[in-house]
Amino acid sequence: MSADGKISDVTRSPARFGSKTDKAHLEEQIALADAVIFGAGTLRAYGTTLTVSHPQLLQQRARTGKPPQPIQIVITHSAHLNPEIRFFRQKISRWLLTTSPGALFWKNRSDFEKILVFEKPTGEIDIEAGLEHLKNLGIKRLAVLGGGELVSSMLKIDLIDEFWLTICPLIIGGAAAPTPVEGDGFFPDLAPSLQLLEVRTIEQEVFLHYFLKRSKE
Repeated sequence: MSADGKISDVTRSPARFGSKTDKAHLEEQIALADAVIFGAGTLRAYGTTLTVSHPQLLQQRARTGKPPQPIQIVITHSAHLNPEIRFFRQKISRWLLTTSPGALFWKNRSDFEKILVFEKPTGEIDIEAGLEHLKNLGIKRLAVLGGGELVSSMLKIDLIDEFWLTICPLIIGGAAAPTPVEGDGFFPDLAPSLQLLEVRTIEQEVFLHYFLKRSKE
């Protein structure tokens, strides 16, 4: 994110202001995951997903019995996605977590290896039930790549364990520019509390690693 906490500009264009070091850091985190999950807005912005390409990281995954790439899970209520974007040509395992209406377009296509439907009576995606199902399928480490609405939804039901934040040396501004956590926000007395585990400064960027503190802790 920028120094003022923005992950994109007001047009929600792809955030490409991170350095090569930041991108390598993200790839390292992805390489540790069994799967990554991201919203439709994030996918529309980039049109693709970051895959593991560094030989050492690929060897690391092979040593632990993991496939070369983590499963890529798109979570979206409507599932209105362009099947022509590059994402659908990448050599990855693609899953879709959506609602019954969202699954209709994709059910007779081969774009997604799995289509998972978990919805509440209100028609919203039941994220908690969906992630519990992913756990039952053997996904133990899940990396959440955004956007802010998804992160907010998962924070509200206590489904995030840790944060990695990179602070980049620029100011983006804009009241409508997205931040790492969107949604309705939290009042200070109910806001998730973080425990700082690590701080690293590499050239002009600051890398922060936090754990979410639970009430019992």
